[in-house]
Amino acid sequence: MGSLTHLDEHGHPKMVNVGFKSPTDRKAIACGWIILPDKVYDTICEGSVPKGDVLKVAELAGIMAAKRTWEMIPLCHNIKLDHVEVKCELDEKRRGIKVTSKVLAKEVTGVEMEALTAVTVALLTIYDMCKGIDKGMYFNDVHLIEKSGGKSGHYLSEDAKRAESD
Repeated sequence: MGSLTHLDEHGHPKMVNVGFKSPTDRKAIACGWIILPDKVYDTICEGSVPKGDVLKVAELAGIMAAKRTWEMIPLCHNIKLDHVEVKCELDEKRRGIKVTSKVLAKEVTGVEMEALTAVTVALLTIYDMCKGIDKGMYFNDVHLIEKSGGKSGHYLSEDAKRAESD
């Protein structure tokens, strides 16, 4: 196992020096779920949540969060994002909302944190907009689905590999 890249030789935090790296195309896709009580799910489906269009506001919140990830995660680089997409999809069978984000950049460091932050903030936004209806919501299965670019190459989660083989 190699040394920890965010600590100096004395154990103090440091930002990794990426100044010598050449930009490459980077992509990250992440997803997560919020499982809803029936009353919340039905109210969202009816479009009658008092705070507005839950799915659209959550998508916007996720995009905004991806752009500001470096301000929330210590030692995360401030990078120029070329594209951020966040989709919220109702799932009747699971009685929840699946949030998926896709982040693209031509950069010297990866965009996984931006994709995961987008999903997490979108989920928190859904909770915030619906907590007045019922606080019994819970988050589930937030994870990185895929990433590409950079030294570590391509990553595909085990569930994505299974889905590809089906």
